[in-house]
Amino acid sequence: MTQQKSPSQVSVNTTAILVINCGSSSVKFSLIRPLTGETLLSGLAECLLSSTARITIKQGEDKQSYKLTAPFNHQVALTVLVEHLRQLNLVQYISAIGHRVVHGGEHYSEPRLITEVVEQAIAQLAKLAPLHNPANLIGIKSCQQAFADLPQVAVFDTAFHQSMPEKAYLYGLPYSLYKEHGIRRYGFHGTSHYFVAKQAAKYLNKPLEQCNLISAHLGNGCSVTVIKNGKSVDTSMGMTPGEGVMMGTRCGDIDAGILFHLVDNLGYAINDVDKLVNKESGLLGVSGLSNDCRTLEKAMLEDNHVQATLALTVFCYRIAKSIASYSASLTQLDGLIFTGGIGENSSWVRTEIVKQLGLLNFSLDEDKNQATRFGASANIATKNARAIWVIATNEEWVIAEQSALLLKNLAK
Repeated sequence: MTQQKSPSQVSVNTTAILVINCGSSSVKFSLIRPLTGETLLSGLAECLLSSTARITIKQGEDKQSYKLTAPFNHQVALTVLVEHLRQLNLVQYISAIGHRVVHGGEHYSEPRLITEVVEQAIAQLAKLAPLHNPANLIGIKSCQQAFADLPQVAVFDTAFHQSMPEKAYLYGLPYSLYKEHGIRRYGFHGTSHYFVAKQAAKYLNKPLEQCNLISAHLGNGCSVTVIKNGKSVDTSMGMTPGEGVMMGTRCGDIDAGILFHLVDNLGYAINDVDKLVNKESGLLGVSGLSNDCRTLEKAMLEDNHVQATLALTVFCYRIAKSIASYSASLTQLDGLIFTGGIGENSSWVRTEIVKQLGLLNFSLDEDKNQATRFGASANIATKNARAIWVIATNEEWVIAEQSALLLKNLAK
């Protein structure tokens, strides 16, 4: 592995962190000042490993797109990014690279400086996140080549949920499957839930450690988390991101017997089942139209599309039911948070969910609800109801902040 700077060589006052979120065919990136959250540059390389691969880089109002050359891979994309950063004289401000890593298992409840041991652990955990961890490792390897002298930090999606008690993370399966094979609930979207919980604590004007919240991260992937005294104590996603509420293309919770029925009686192969429950179900499967909430809302409201209406209704009910169930984990509740692409922008979805939560004293001010979209954050509850915040998430800032803090602590 390429030699990195030691943490003691990194300035305590880290100027900027380059955040990398690497997928199997994409690289999302942001250059962020960790103390303020200011984004100096951001962008996305997409359609990697194909001849249509391209990269888009944004700096302020300026946006530029480039076609990538063969072999159209992650390294090519990062080479273009590095050259762009050099042209803008931004490379000199980068103190470290912060990587989003989806699955840290029980190994990691905090960010870690990436070493060969950490890389090996991420690779071993790929069995729990086969679509994500291998892609995260590609990003790490590519960045080690592109930024050979900079420290690399892994920030894990699952880390925030490592505070869950056994009663929340164990399945009703033989205990040996957990002890010997790590089969348990881990949870995801941890950086998002942590960020919005911190923002809610600011609105409440009290420490996060004294806050009791339910956070609904709603996008193509969805999860609901209950936060007690600032810590995650339960969450809807499980061993994989497939468990929990209905999502864009994932079915969420279903009777396991359905899977046996598909294989035994309907001729499905295991790969077919995997494709069905992860890529062909959810909003897409029920509507038969799209996994995009915006498309479905338009079809429902303008065209009276029956299946679109059904899909959105089931979607909102499942989320409301999950939120209500988490009252079992709390003795006090400060409020509910909506975040993620749908949670931040769909006033209709928020209305539909909240109207099913009256027993928890949730009630929307519809004028505030309609006005709070497209990055706006506010409490949209009626005057005497329990707080309902819409909070724009910023996972990249969390990764930058936690990377900088780790390096600061290691330098002491």
